[in-house]
Amino acid sequence: MTGIEKTLKGIKDGNITKDGLTFLLSIPTREEFKPVFDESALVCRRHFGDKVYIRGIIEFSNYCRKSCLYCGINKANRKVGRYRMTLEEILEAASYMKKCGSLTAVLQSGEDPGYDKVVLEAVKRIHEDLNMAITLSIGEREPAVYREFIKAGADRYLLRIETTDHDLFRRLHPDDDLEYRKKCLITLKKLGYEVGTGIMVGLPGQSVGAIADDLLYFIKLNPAMVGIGPFLAHQDTPLRNHKNTDIFPTLKTLALIRLILPKSNLPATTAMGTIAPDGRQQALKIGANVIMPNFTPSKYRESYKLYDNKICISEEYGKCAGCTTAIAKAAGKRIVKSKGYSKNT
Repeated sequence: MTGIEKTLKGIKDGNITKDGLTFLLSIPTREEFKPVFDESALVCRRHFGDKVYIRGIIEFSNYCRKSCLYCGINKANRKVGRYRMTLEEILEAASYMKKCGSLTAVLQSGEDPGYDKVVLEAVKRIHEDLNMAITLSIGEREPAVYREFIKAGADRYLLRIETTDHDLFRRLHPDDDLEYRKKCLITLKKLGYEVGTGIMVGLPGQSVGAIADDLLYFIKLNPAMVGIGPFLAHQDTPLRNHKNTDIFPTLKTLALIRLILPKSNLPATTAMGTIAPDGRQQALKIGANVIMPNFTPSKYRESYKLYDNKICISEEYGKCAGCTTAIAKAAGKRIVKSKGYSKNT
């Protein structure tokens, strides 16, 4: 039995160690890693068949109070044109999304608590009038605010942690605190949200061992969803000169997340489609089961660039919905009309 086979057997048996994860993450070629990809694809098929869930994104505000070094809409970037969609625009986008077959609306923004009243009303209206599942991706808030949103009808909350390495987190997030971020995730779970989190692969100073620690943290947290993507530089941030990685390290990490969290929803992220033309198809083939088309009105998309060369910026409003069917088909899967609630509960 090879080292890869032994490690995969250990994962199946629940014997998941940092050394084992680090070993698999360090495999240098796709050919050598193929048994892991084959296993993660098999696990995904076992739990989700050929189904791919749709989560439509509405990027309703690019205001942000944080200074994250990698993000194109961080508060220090004076070059970005700031915007907030009106309540009517948010509801119109959600309604169009539903007509296109997406039963989940993801309301995403920079960390903009000054707009919470409008977002709260949007959640109520989407829940009551459209009967859609609602995911919020709006950053850190106090528990009372999280409670207001779930009472209004929110179902899920995505709060990416990016890294669990304290030193790396501190360098990348000069005005944030890792332990508080973790506390927010626990609060969200206790309130009854389906909680999502995630990391970035290829961050400056990130080690393979640090990614292994991230995966062990996911096991402990047991999130309903994990979003993962490659680091992609933005020209107007302090990390503008940091080299982007290729997609392989991100795919390796995604495959391992599927193995350790077999029932969690894992998206084929936009960043994967940016770093490789068929990146989302590759992700769906080896373990992802969610795709997230963009329903942000076209006039705002150029101003919501978290990284350079983001795909779908200039596409006609709503066109992303049609692309998802082709992406899923290319991966040997199919889009299903479902709210896609987590099996990991």
